[in-house]
Amino acid sequence: MRDPDEATDGPTDPRVHPEESPGFGDDPDGLEDIEVDRDVTVGEASQRELQATDTAPLRGTEAAEKVSLLADGDPVERRRAALALGEGRRSDAAVEALVEHGLADEDADVRQFAVESLGRLGGDRASAAATEALADDDPWVRAEAVVALDRIDRAANVEAIEAALDDGHHAVVRNALVSLFKLRGEALLPALLDRSRAESERLREWAVHLLAGVDDERATDRLEAVAGDESEPRVVRSTAARALDADPGKFRRQFSGGTENDSAALPGESTLNRRPDL
Repeated sequence: MRDPDEATDGPTDPRVHPEESPGFGDDPDGLEDIEVDRDVTVGEASQRELQATDTAPLRGTEAAEKVSLLADGDPVERRRAALALGEGRRSDAAVEALVEHGLADEDADVRQFAVESLGRLGGDRASAAATEALADDDPWVRAEAVVALDRIDRAANVEAIEAALDDGHHAVVRNALVSLFKLRGEALLPALLDRSRAESERLREWAVHLLAGVDDERATDRLEAVAGDESEPRVVRSTAARALDADPGKFRRQFSGGTENDSAALPGESTLNRRPDL
């Protein structure tokens, strides 16, 4: 039987094991202890809009029709076409459509889905476009761009991914940390220590989570400090406490694959950056 801690032929991110997820096991005393403001936006959307990520209606459709929808469809059609183009066979026409129409779309969801598909299709053109998307006005597009660069070739795109560590949004920085941790492992210690003091509690949470994979006295000292810091939110403290109990080697092996293997469900919840709850 395969050791589930190693996850060498299965899911590559420990978040797919609930008991290993940051925040697991918290038992709030009351509603006032339940955090509800972590990138959660309550809004209105039609049923059709909620189904924009369902590409089933376009299965079997020629790439040219998807390109046409991406260029001239309504927002829902453009979002669906952007995703669907990434599910088909790679072609220069599909990549160019995603770059010229998808990444230039006024709708941030279309741009995000376009860069996600570029990550799936790969190639130099897609890599260059994803790098440019790191300057997008929308943070979730930028965060998706990091995922795309990681998926295409994290080693070749390391400079762009490193630059994302200085982004002002926690999701972008978090994705860059995960990608670089997969590439460098324990050598990422200085960056993780620095981000464990970030203003964003979500970023601090993920920094201490990744410190579980560093077998170093500095990492241990920092985790002990965070775990015992009553000024930290409970989820950050509990994540640090679990990191102290983790085996660094086994933890690192769980990060052996690409960030693209995270599950996706709804807009705002897929592939690392679209998941509001850790």
